[in-house]
Amino acid sequence: MHFQAILHYFLHFGLPVLIAGWFFKNNWKKVSLVFWLTMLVDLDHLLATPLFDACRCSINFHPLHSYPAILIYALLLFIPRCRIIAIGLLMHMATDQVDCLLSLRSYN
Repeated sequence: MHFQAILHYFLHFGLPVLIAGWFFKNNWKKVSLVFWLTMLVDLDHLLATPLFDACRCSINFHPLHSYPAILIYALLLFIPRCRIIAIGLLMHMATDQVDCLLSLRSYN
């Protein structure tokens, strides 16, 4: 498996568990589950044509990965009941941004 794919899936699935364990020790399982559920934001990929393009950067391409959406996710940090969801969504966007940067590097 390619390094970029390993890193991508670790950042999506492994890092959230590590962050939940470190910062939310008493509720790490519940927080990890919420972080993983924020992966549902990827449902907007179903709107794309073609459905999958390995060279496409998700950030600012898909509606739920757009800059206005990311701003809303950041604003959700200020609402205590939404904070865990906001952190999960922002980690997801950061992961996809890393993926975009690595994709650009491999084509330059």
